[in-house]
Amino acid sequence: MDIQLFKDILSIDSTSSKEGELALYLTQRLKTEHNDVELMPIGNGTYNLLFTWGRPEIMFCTHMDTVPPYIPPVFNGNRVDGRGTCDAKGQIMALYGACQALEKNHETGFGLLLLAGEETSSIGAKHFRKNHEGCEYLIVGEPTDCMTASAAKGTKFFHLTVSGQSCHSGYPQNGRSAVNIFLDFMDSFRRLSFPADLTLGDTTWNIGNLVSQNPKNILSDQLECDIYFRTTFSTDDIVEEQINKLIAGNTEWKTTIRLNAYGGDTPTRFLTFEGIPSQPVAFGSDAPQLTNFKNKILCGPGSILVAHTPKEYVLLSDIEKATQIYLEMYNRIKKQIT
Repeated sequence: MDIQLFKDILSIDSTSSKEGELALYLTQRLKTEHNDVELMPIGNGTYNLLFTWGRPEIMFCTHMDTVPPYIPPVFNGNRVDGRGTCDAKGQIMALYGACQALEKNHETGFGLLLLAGEETSSIGAKHFRKNHEGCEYLIVGEPTDCMTASAAKGTKFFHLTVSGQSCHSGYPQNGRSAVNIFLDFMDSFRRLSFPADLTLGDTTWNIGNLVSQNPKNILSDQLECDIYFRTTFSTDDIVEEQINKLIAGNTEWKTTIRLNAYGGDTPTRFLTFEGIPSQPVAFGSDAPQLTNFKNKILCGPGSILVAHTPKEYVLLSDIEKATQIYLEMYNRIKKQIT
C-alpha cells in the first residue's frame, strides 16, 4: 500500500462542496501510462473523476467527499484515525490498490469512478447517470467491515411545517402555539406502526433541523423540521401515505400542518458471493442513483459505526484485505462474462 498517498489524501479537507481539490490532486496522482482519466465538472468547483483501463465491463466506485468537521489524520501503527479514513478515503485506497494489481497483471476492461457529493445529495452519481453510460458490474466501496451488503435500506425525506398563532406568553389563551401542536402530533407520530421486513428489519426515522424562532415570551407561530426515514422493502411505498393519513385524521392538524415530500432512495438488493460473508445494511450510498449499472456490489473496509463520528478510523490491514476481496470479486465476475 502507498502510505504516502493515503497521508496525502487524508491531509486534504474534502468536506462536501470542498472535494474539488482532492479530485484535482488524484487526477495527477493516479494517472499511469496504462489508464485514461476524465475529469468531469459537476459545478461549484466539484468534479467526478473516471479512470479507465480499456472499455470497462467492471467498475470500481466510491466518493471523494466527507462529512464535517475535518479531522486531521493520525497514523499509529496499523490504525489510522481521522475524517475520511473509512468513509471513504480508505475505500479509495482499497479500490485503487485493486486497480494497481490488475494493471500489473496486464488486465483491461475495468475502471475506477470517484464521485462528488455523496454525503449530501449524491449529485455526482446523478450527474454521471445522466451523462455517461454504465456497464454490467459496479463494485461500490463503503465501510461494511469487509463484508458484502446483501441489501440496503432506502430513504424518505420530508419537511414538516406547523403553523400557529403568536401572542403574549402570559396570555396563551389568545393564541395557538405551533410547538404545542407539534408535540401533540409527535405523540401520535411516534405510535405509527410499520411492518418489519424479513431482510432489512425495522423502519426507523429521525428528526433534524427542528426550528421555532419565537422569543421565549411569545407563543410560536411557526415550527419547521425535517423527518428522515430509513425504509425497507415492506414500507418504502407506504410511509408517506401513513403520515398523510395521520394528519388528515385530525381536524386541527389538517389546517395547521403541511408535509412536503422530497423523495429519497429506494431499498436496494446487492449481488453477493458464495464464501464472502454478507449482511444487510441500514445506511445509504450512491448505488441506488447509479441505475446505469446492472449488477451492484457494496463492500469495503472499516465500520459504519465509526463513520461520521469524531472517532472515525480504519485499519491498514483491513484496507489490504478489502483489496484482495475486490480482486477475488473481479476474477469471479471475469470468469462469468468471458
